Amino acid sequence: MTSEETSSGRKIVARVRSAVATGRALTRPTVDLTIQTHPGLVTRIVERPGATLDDAGLADLVARLRTVASAALARGQLNYGVFSGDRDRLSSVVVTLMSDARTGRPIAFNALALLDVELDGEPVTVTHLGLVMVDKEERRRGLSSALYGLTTLLLFVRGALRPCWISNVTQVPAVAGMVCETFSDVYPSPLSGARQSFAHLTLARRIMRAHRDAFGVSASSPYDEKRSVIIDSYTGGSDDLKKAFDQAQPHRNPLYADFCARELDYERGDDFLQIGRMDLAAARRYLAANIPPRSLPALAAAALFLAIQRVVLPVVYWFDDAHRFGALRPWRRAST
Repeated sequence: MTSEETSSGRKIVARVRSAVATGRALTRPTVDLTIQTHPGLVTRIVERPGATLDDAGLADLVARLRTVASAALARGQLNYGVFSGDRDRLSSVVVTLMSDARTGRPIAFNALALLDVELDGEPVTVTHLGLVMVDKEERRRGLSSALYGLTTLLLFVRGALRPCWISNVTQVPAVAGMVCETFSDVYPSPLSGARQSFAHLTLARRIMRAHRDAFGVSASSPYDEKRSVIIDSYTGGSDDLKKAFDQAQPHRNPLYADFCARELDYERGDDFLQIGRMDLAAARRYLAANIPPRSLPALAAAALFLAIQRVVLPVVYWFDDAHRFGALRPWRRAST
């Protein structure tokens, strides 16, 4: 066997091990997973770190987030959400942190917030896409789409591919457009057919009533329900994120810039509150457009692993009445 064949074999084994580890990680009560998503970078996804990490681990994670924020902001600092270091706040978020594989230097992160609300009399968890920050020196690497969507996709897969609600607060055309084009049934949106359903309105009301702190908006900021716009949004700890229109990153499609310019007052500091769904159609769009090829094998293996566990095996168990399978099929004594 040549050295090239040996090296190739080792890479295949490493990828298989990574895929298996990813699949196992997604079946645990909470995720703490490290994978390679881009050349030269490692990505760590930590679900509810405030509830799962010890004091030293939590302090190290918060310090890394603050390092990224310092390198991303031109001025000022943030003092809400994950930056507070509060264990209770960090118990309802999912952090995605990208670091340089060689030096370990943190360069980008996303903090998804898990918002517990009620819809149609039932408890629902809305995945809020949260704050994304990228070191100014690393912004040409195209990390934002992976930061916004990868963790949402993994949570969707872990949830046995059941559709789930997402929310997003932004004034940036590139981000508003990404949400409109990736997720399903998004409102507000300039795309044809977008409409505000009663579910959209109800979820938005619940979020604005109980979860303003998740995106740094004070109770004094009015909310325009019809347009789903938060007025004078940057008043609750997120002040230094406010941008002028010409400072906000544009989308490749000018439709979204026109939409933002028409609906938002940038001098005052308005934001959209977008509500949408992650479903199979959204997952397919995201995979086709954004997932780097290096991360596809691990995600595919994880999806297959979960499909077997959550779909195939329950069907097999259901038709096998000779054995007990927990709550799915209680034990039945044979008749005598």
